[in-house]
Amino acid sequence: MRARANLPPLAQPIPWHVWCAVLAVTSAMVGVHWDISWHRSIGRDTFFTAPHIAIHLCGVLAGIASGFLILDTTFRKSSTQPSVRIWGFRGPLGAFICAWGGIAMLASAPFDNWWHDAYGLDVKIISPPHALLALGMFTVQLGALILVLGYLNRAEGAQKRTLERLFVYIGGMMLVMITVFLMEKTDRSDMHTGGFFLTLALALPLVLVGVSRASGHPWGATQTALVYTLFQLALVWILPRFPAVPKLGPVYYPTTQFVPPPFPLLLLAPAVAIDLLRQRTQGRVSAWTEALLAGGLFLGALFLVQWPFAIFLQSSLSRNWFFATHYFGYNTRHHWAGALNVFSDHETRAQFWRSLSLAVVAACLLARAGIAWGDWMKRIRR
Repeated sequence: MRARANLPPLAQPIPWHVWCAVLAVTSAMVGVHWDISWHRSIGRDTFFTAPHIAIHLCGVLAGIASGFLILDTTFRKSSTQPSVRIWGFRGPLGAFICAWGGIAMLASAPFDNWWHDAYGLDVKIISPPHALLALGMFTVQLGALILVLGYLNRAEGAQKRTLERLFVYIGGMMLVMITVFLMEKTDRSDMHTGGFFLTLALALPLVLVGVSRASGHPWGATQTALVYTLFQLALVWILPRFPAVPKLGPVYYPTTQFVPPPFPLLLLAPAVAIDLLRQRTQGRVSAWTEALLAGGLFLGALFLVQWPFAIFLQSSLSRNWFFATHYFGYNTRHHWAGALNVFSDHETRAQFWRSLSLAVVAACLLARAGIAWGDWMKRIRR
């Protein structure tokens, strides 16, 4: 992989392929949540549902926009696009990553259709086709993030501020995607288990710390968590407004509307803590010291707000349109902890403290990885 030497000023306005990448990321996250709601409310009645089209629109947009950009940069002699060389082609690094992710997403579509024809309905979110789809979506998001960074790190003035917003927006969509695929481990009935905090510590500090560090904004992590929160809230409040009737059986829990995702996790608290820490320690402590503090603050702040909030979510006060804890999928069994509004009791006290201790270690290690990732992203120019 070889980089061009010249880096021309960023063109005005922001290039069209950047907006295509942002639209692709948004389409995927809307489609994924819509598809999960469709499965919980109607069932998988056909492959060509609106949510599936929204999901794979992401792969089409990412593939076409990135492919065109790579071919244009490679074969148009007058192109001044800053680029890297991979396998004889030239283009921005983010475009190559987006293209690979788009191909993986489109490849997952026939695989998923065959899987359902062969084995029936999914009983888990992560089936082999969905794992390939998740890998593709994450790759598109990573590519979009790096594509924006290539321009952000060379921009100035109002354009720089716009690109900063796009950067943290994509970071927020990464949080949305991660929490989707952790949904089975982060039900509100599990929020008083050590496994719940360990699951989140193994994924979220990397994004919050990395995006905050690379954005250059003093409140990068907070803005990223705010994007996640507002996006989830919009889904919680909008989806139940539309009618839906199960087309598959057996129906254990009658539903007449689309079932929304859970109320968003309270990630704003640890995000604010991470930003405050970075503002006070940047350049004053070693990376490992900052990581230990960031990991501890992430888990401590999350524990302090999510633990009591979980009690509220299990109460009758949360069973309304705002918190939406009274919606359940048609296949919800009445004896499940979530339907009974009680906490899971599958952990012993020793298992709880062991998981919580591992969560502290994981949060610190992921925070250190986030620092390294963020520092690397700040150097991207192509």
